[in-house]
Amino acid sequence: MSNTSLQTHQQRLFWGCFIALITTAFGFISRMFLIGAWAAEFGLDDAQAGRLAGIGIWPFAVSIILFSFFIDRIGYKVAMVCSFGGYLIWSVMGVSAYFISGGGQGNPKLAYELLYWGSLILGLSNGTVEAYINPVVTTLFSKNKSQWLNILHAGWPGGLVVAGLLTIGLDFIQVAWWIKIAIIAPPAVVFFLMLLPEKFPVQERVASGVTYRQMLSEFGVLTALVVGTLLSLQLMDFFKPSGAAGYGACIAVGVAFVAAFGVYTRSLGSPLLFFLTLIMMPLATTELGTDGWIEGILKGMAAGKFHPGLVLVYTAFVMMVLRFMAGAIVHKISPLGLLMVSSVLAVLGLVWLSRAEGLIIFGAATIYAVGKSFFWPTMLGIASEQTPKGGALTLNTLGGVGMLAVGTLGFPYIGALQANERIDAVKSDQSIVAAAPGLLNEKGELTVTEDRTIYEVIPYPAIDDAALQAKLADLPADSGAQVAAKIKDVSDRSTQRALAKMAYFPGFMLACYLLLWVYFKSKGGYRPRELAPDADATHPAPEA
Repeated sequence: MSNTSLQTHQQRLFWGCFIALITTAFGFISRMFLIGAWAAEFGLDDAQAGRLAGIGIWPFAVSIILFSFFIDRIGYKVAMVCSFGGYLIWSVMGVSAYFISGGGQGNPKLAYELLYWGSLILGLSNGTVEAYINPVVTTLFSKNKSQWLNILHAGWPGGLVVAGLLTIGLDFIQVAWWIKIAIIAPPAVVFFLMLLPEKFPVQERVASGVTYRQMLSEFGVLTALVVGTLLSLQLMDFFKPSGAAGYGACIAVGVAFVAAFGVYTRSLGSPLLFFLTLIMMPLATTELGTDGWIEGILKGMAAGKFHPGLVLVYTAFVMMVLRFMAGAIVHKISPLGLLMVSSVLAVLGLVWLSRAEGLIIFGAATIYAVGKSFFWPTMLGIASEQTPKGGALTLNTLGGVGMLAVGTLGFPYIGALQANERIDAVKSDQSIVAAAPGLLNEKGELTVTEDRTIYEVIPYPAIDDAALQAKLADLPADSGAQVAAKIKDVSDRSTQRALAKMAYFPGFMLACYLLLWVYFKSKGGYRPRELAPDADATHPAPEA
């Protein structure tokens, strides 16, 4: 193949992967913008809505990690076809749910089940996309991994911008929500037609003769422990077991996963990779968790001023532009230096967002957007550069752990934070207390709350809507309606304060990056590790 043909082939592969990532963003943002509508239609509280949001996130981790174990054997093209098929299935199930629900007048239970299980398939498809695009791009551009991973992952915010504007535009003309689901189909068809005729490369780990056992050894018991713990938590939520035996079975799956690694590899794995996976959990919650809730969180402050989804679209646009410029930035500042600066900006942006009002919100959002722009792809770049023997597995595991963490813990936790803020806001509002004194007991606690749990382990209080309505029914009709409206207004505005507590996550990340900077400084500075091609190794041919 001539140099010109090779470059053309590489560009087609790259841009096909880029559009595939855009498709994942279409699926993500269309669901996130619909969570509020679904919560109202199906009667969900914040944490329950967070669980519905999470079911579209954590399966990403399952597919990206599982595919990474054998993707080099089945081929990247097979993974690509599987992801396309999943998007088609989600489109059919999501659209069908609308017509089956009939606005709550048809069969809402079946409609909710279709959305829930369809979201799981969507999450699996999104993970499958990342399972092949990341190793493909790091193999195509092995000398500039961080730069090209940043450019590749500009596709994510780029998709958020396009799909977000489409969804907001559809909101203004008040179309049925099934149309917002169906917009995922066009980019899915485009990447499928672009990538189907192309030959995919052999991953650098395979080309260098690194064995399968060596790849797993780089992953090791330490990283398996992180994955196994998150996997057990997700199984608890998914199967909702009753009794000690059910919970024990979920925990046993995670233990078996870790034990299998220990028996097969007899290796703790890369301590650096283990540390990176720990950082990836708050990182994913900072970026994706906040993005997933941002419309609902800012809805009260944006009411009558602008569509709250515009904040997410705007931050995504900033991210897209900056990631395309990543090459020049990475050359001037080390990956760790970039991540430290990003963490500081993310903290400042989230704290400011928690207090900003009106159009000032966009100023705070700018700082937050600049801060989070380089987190995800730069972390993937560090993992690929420092643990190259792990191949697709270690590269994709980092993203998988992040998505698993935000789906299992991040979304429900942010929902619980909002529930707490609502309670605090209602009981501290003197006009509400004066109009409905029965809402507070002698200890100053709200009487219409109930204790709920996430995974039957993590407790949080929430306002019991039925109990609240019963209390308000005891008031005169006009007074009850006024108090209800006041409670709704105070509740909607209160959730914005939860963003300040989210700033703890990038603060923790900053401390971790400082430790890594000190570690690499003691080794003479940050330098990528490279694998030399093994001329004697037997390599599979590129896919047909």
